[in-house]
Amino acid sequence: MTRKTRSLAATGKSQDRGDLAAGLYVLATPIGNARDISLRALDVLKACGVIAAEDTRVTAKLLAIHGIQKPVITYNDHNGPEMRPKILARLEQGEAVALVSDAGTPLVSDPGYKLIREVIAAGLTVVAIPGACAVLAGLTLSGLPSDRFLFAGFLPSKAGERQSALEDLKPLRATLIFFESAQRLGETLHAMAEVLGERQAAVTRELTKLHEEVRRGRLSELAAHYESAGAPRGEVTLLVGPPAGASTDTAKVDAALKAALAFMPVKPAAEMIAGLTGASRKALYDRALELKKN
Repeated sequence: MTRKTRSLAATGKSQDRGDLAAGLYVLATPIGNARDISLRALDVLKACGVIAAEDTRVTAKLLAIHGIQKPVITYNDHNGPEMRPKILARLEQGEAVALVSDAGTPLVSDPGYKLIREVIAAGLTVVAIPGACAVLAGLTLSGLPSDRFLFAGFLPSKAGERQSALEDLKPLRATLIFFESAQRLGETLHAMAEVLGERQAAVTRELTKLHEEVRRGRLSELAAHYESAGAPRGEVTLLVGPPAGASTDTAKVDAALKAALAFMPVKPAAEMIAGLTGASRKALYDRALELKKN
């Protein structure tokens, strides 16, 4: 029997200031522009008992901008094992704790998931307060297919390990999204062009900030640009399009599956359409089962 966390939405509990139910609030903060924070997030920050932050100095600046005074404790990769039991104890005592990272949505390339996992195991409440996220902001601006994408985080810094990681990602029929150091950007783009081939890509930099920049082009073109221009400044989100011909017309695939299912079993039908379209056999098999059921 699986254990479920309590849901505030199910109980109808208000999250307005002064009436914040106990629980861990996973709260997104701006990735640049300080006004990119939701009214709900501000309500939670004002009403929670304590804020668990990746870096208290960064969070203090955000709180000062919005005129909020709250106790702030540090929770990060280094002190996680020590802090998780203390945060759990606060939750068990009925406190509302807000979890924030330096920028964007917690748990995206940070250790927050370890805390969430323990809170869930304890049967305590977890609430998502959605907001800014560099992954989705970059995808929105890239002009690359957004119907299927994979966030791959940071690639390894060592050339051999990076190449192996890219080889693993090469067959995926999805837009790939990475965080990358500005200093390593040119080197990474060259490696991507060699391993992934000539794909469309986008370098998004300083998203939502004054000097936001989006540069689009083929991987080799982008690599040549940054080799010539040098490393850019600021935070970089790098997006790479799927392999050529990877885009699939869902409506046409469904129509083909329905036609095949009219005279053959699910598995052969899925295999036949996979052979014709290049789509994933497993995905088509699952879709064929769904169509057959309906």
